[in-house]
Amino acid sequence: MSPATTGHALPEPYPAVGPGDVVQRQMLLRVRGRSVAWVPPLLLLVAIAVTDYNTTGEFRIISWIVLVPGIAAALCGVWATAVFAVLSMGTYTVVDNAWPHQFQAGLPDFILVALGGVLATLACAVRVRGERRALHMRDVTDTVRRTVLRPLPPGWGGLEHAGVYLTADAQARVGGDFYDIQPGPHGTRVFVGDVQGKGLGAVETAAVLLGTFREAGFHEADLASVADRLEAGMVRHRAYTTALGRADGDRFATAVLLSFPADEDDAVDTVVFGHEPPLAVGPSGVRRLPAGGGLPLGYRDLAPGGLPVSRVRLGLDETLLVVTDGVTEARDREGHFFQVAEEVRRAVAADPRLMAPGWLVLVVRDGTLRHCRGHLTDDTTVFAVRRARDRGVERREGGRSPR
Repeated sequence: MSPATTGHALPEPYPAVGPGDVVQRQMLLRVRGRSVAWVPPLLLLVAIAVTDYNTTGEFRIISWIVLVPGIAAALCGVWATAVFAVLSMGTYTVVDNAWPHQFQAGLPDFILVALGGVLATLACAVRVRGERRALHMRDVTDTVRRTVLRPLPPGWGGLEHAGVYLTADAQARVGGDFYDIQPGPHGTRVFVGDVQGKGLGAVETAAVLLGTFREAGFHEADLASVADRLEAGMVRHRAYTTALGRADGDRFATAVLLSFPADEDDAVDTVVFGHEPPLAVGPSGVRRLPAGGGLPLGYRDLAPGGLPVSRVRLGLDETLLVVTDGVTEARDREGHFFQVAEEVRRAVAADPRLMAPGWLVLVVRDGTLRHCRGHLTDDTTVFAVRRARDRGVERREGGRSPR
């Protein structure tokens, strides 16, 4: 699983796998910034030489020194592996001839050691090339992820926010879940959703929806107009993929669209596109917003007419929590779904500080991973947002907050 966080410097105890394994191995083989990858093969070389030197008769293990360049090939670079191959041949020659009147392994085993060194060096070259390619692919996917899920500055649009994103596909590092915040002259809009399916097609669709949201969320005064623009963008994209003959021409997306009006600090407008409604987490507990449910993006033709926009009153201390189905459909060993509202309610009751967005997303993330034992079956996004407290104080006191 691959995590991404926004809004706060959140810890990431669940590291990526795949290309990330390369980085982790390199970090494990360093002490105080210096590589110690050469230590295991060197210790093995010395151990074999000393052990063989102290044996007598026809029991000789010096031929085992062929393992040294093999171990080096798995841990070290190409040049280091080549050095260990030469050291292995030199050590073999010295130790094998140290007692000329006793049994000697001789030329056949020397050829074996030499051939093993050459093959180990070649294998190391292939390994290093593969690791470089894996690191390059990781950089590419990270760039794609930053393009789709752009970093959000702290306090962006007058909102405190935090997000956690985990991909079910450990190799992809990016999927069809998305979120963004767009400030504008008509308030700050928030968009969180999940594209049906996986793969590059889902990523492409998410990018299209986010591009539409960033433009419409800024320019459109009415949230219903933003919703209409999103639906039109989804329909156009489906027509495009269908014209290309692709099999994902019927793709859809579920999403939650929020708007924090610029002139009201205790209200939020919501539009739900077939998605799980947001949860409002506050001192009085956890409640599900009474948002009118609409069809997913791409299915407006099944129910013509505008989507209902619901205005909900929020307390200044309440945080809105939006999750994708990677959370709500996480199952335990018995097949029971994860009850996110109950998990949040227990956590907040035990420690009210967990209502803050940065802590709230960690509560849900950790609870989800514990519930499903780390086996995610779908991309998972947890996003929490609330108005910045200094802005609420400023509005309530009728002036600018003191600095």
